[in-house]
Amino acid sequence: MTQLKAVTPRFYFDADVLGLAKLVSRERADCTYPGDPGGQIKKRLRPACIITTPATRDPVWIPAVAAQGWLIITRDKAIQGNRAEINAVRDNGAKMVNLASIDATNTWAQLEVLMTRWREIDRLADQPGPFIYVVSRTGKLRAVDLAP
Repeated sequence: MTQLKAVTPRFYFDADVLGLAKLVSRERADCTYPGDPGGQIKKRLRPACIITTPATRDPVWIPAVAAQGWLIITRDKAIQGNRAEINAVRDNGAKMVNLASIDATNTWAQLEVLMTRWREIDRLADQPGPFIYVVSRTGKLRAVDLAP
């Protein structure tokens, strides 16, 4: 019997992209999402997510995910004007990638943005926070100003 290798998640998919999260985490053991029961992906074992329900509010899950060092992947069409979320990212040293809403209207479109920009997103997981980048299918990563 083959021993499974325990994997620590690197990417957290917010409830706003739950369909995308479930697709990606079937193939990647280093991805998790709220309510993820964990499980075996190939010869790797991902633990259950520390965020147990998609109904968990931003002030609770952002600090918890940031403390793990996970890169957050989300879709918030009004991220630039969402001061509470920006402040939570800044104050907790979180790392966030926001899929541009014009390019990420449904799960298929979100997958296209994610896969088109995956190498850049993957590199961001190793960078220190806090930051928020907006990513689109065709454009460059665009930083969101975190200043109060």
